[in-house]
Amino acid sequence: MKKFAFLLASFFAILIAFKPQDKPTIYLIGDSTVRNNDKAQWGWGSLLPTFFDSTKVTIKNHAMAGRSTRTFVKEQRWEKVVNSLQPGDYVLMQFGHNDGSKPDTSKAGYRGVLRGTGEETVNLTWKDGTVETVYTHGYYLRKFIKESKAKGAIPIVLSMIPRNQWANGKVKRVDKDFGLWAKTVAQEEDVTFIDLNAITADKYDALGPDKVKDFFAGDHTHTNKEGARINAQSIVEGIKASSEKRLKKFLIKS
Repeated sequence: MKKFAFLLASFFAILIAFKPQDKPTIYLIGDSTVRNNDKAQWGWGSLLPTFFDSTKVTIKNHAMAGRSTRTFVKEQRWEKVVNSLQPGDYVLMQFGHNDGSKPDTSKAGYRGVLRGTGEETVNLTWKDGTVETVYTHGYYLRKFIKESKAKGAIPIVLSMIPRNQWANGKVKRVDKDFGLWAKTVAQEEDVTFIDLNAITADKYDALGPDKVKDFFAGDHTHTNKEGARINAQSIVEGIKASSEKRLKKFLIKS
């Protein structure tokens, strides 16, 4: 009888520990296209709060310019986020723009990851003798997903925003590499995937290159405020089309 009571008490303790909060937090992680300190360049994470009811949900933008999935972990930025997670929180992750370089000990290779979603690794030896194991893009996404789930949070994977690059009258997609890998990992881990790249790219295609260039600030990757708003709106559209019923309730009705 005592053993049963102990097990029952433990069960309810777990339920209470993982009870979603009344006012959860949405954590954003990613690179400069999510959060940018440049006055002309805006990340979509700065505009996303305008679509949510701040009395029902809090948005905290932990993205940092120049970071890849690898350096977000290496610099312990992810550790800070995961240690803050509470049951019922959300983690929206968007990476890829800085992951593409070959991983080595050069300045460019500092943030590069292995391509794909497999278990391949490479060991790098730095000048101070430190050995770093580098993994695939998919490995790091899985880390974010699994560790979010372990804290009772809900991870959502986004493909990276499209660049202002065109081919045959269409914006170039990332559905053969980083977008595909993000989608694959999300499906394998049974979490929501929002194809931000495709949603926004479809809008750009409809507008045409002459108009789309007005949404970028100084290069083909970073948007201005208007461009950031378009990407934030694309995320909202992705949320509305998803099965995330609870998250939809936090959106401002329009």
